Amino acid sequence: MAGSGTSVLDRLYRTIESRKTADPAASYTAQLIAAGRGRIARKLGEEGVEAALACAAGERGALVAESADVIYHLLVAWAEAGIAPAEVWAELERREGTSGIEEKRSRSKR
Repeated sequence: MAGSGTSVLDRLYRTIESRKTADPAASYTAQLIAAGRGRIARKLGEEGVEAALACAAGERGALVAESADVIYHLLVAWAEAGIAPAEVWAELERREGTSGIEEKRSRSKR
């Protein structure tokens, strides 16, 4: 089985960060960031829809591949917005042990 999920995500995030100032002609990540938040958001949405369709169709291999695309584009969105993965991990830890129903209720009160 593959290694730790968070370590590969942290490595991918560092790679994305390093490409923010790269030549857009040589880096897809640099192209996305240069195109701006709207383009990143559209790509994240497109990949999310493709993952959802693969899920609905029961296409396991496609869901794995599309999930990787969603995660990559989500990390690009975080990098563009200045959000470090540790911030998201902390939020997940904060929610750990809380039922999803309770967590959703608490968000509506904020």
